[in-house]
Amino acid sequence: MTRQFALLLALFGAAVCAPAVPTAAMPRSTQAAEQKTPEQKTPEAAASTAKPVDRSTLKIPPEDSKRVNTVKSDADSVAQGKHTFTSQCAMCHGATGDGKGDLADDMKLKLLDYRDPEALKDYSDGDLFYILSKGNEKMPGQGDRMGDAQKWNLVNYIRSFSKKTTAAKKESKP
Repeated sequence: MTRQFALLLALFGAAVCAPAVPTAAMPRSTQAAEQKTPEQKTPEAAASTAKPVDRSTLKIPPEDSKRVNTVKSDADSVAQGKHTFTSQCAMCHGATGDGKGDLADDMKLKLLDYRDPEALKDYSDGDLFYILSKGNEKMPGQGDRMGDAQKWNLVNYIRSFSKKTTAAKKESKP
């Protein structure tokens, strides 16, 4: 009960601060009613069919996929991306980028583990920018809610998760 209250409180806070309320900020009962498909009428059915995003199902236009990150990935950019990620993304993607946030767990979603260098290897920075802008499956797009620089900072921060993991593995080897 306390965990659900905390999630609702966080969603309410995000809705109050946001100019447009994304689907993720709707009460869970409303979400569930709108998102159920005939084959996913129960949480158990949703859990059994949940899987990480299949890269081949994304319809990212080639010109967007080739888009170049205009923000240098430096400490300032990563820090700004972390600030945005913490307030806007961690509830689903997890504070450490492991894909195991409380809301994703409640919705029975299986998200990518950004700490794994393999997770985003097939995604260009343009792909990630497009997904942030337009959304993907149950993730609402940010559209004009975030500026381009803010989205690029998020891309830089998301990329930093796997760099930390790779660096830690190198340090642990004799």
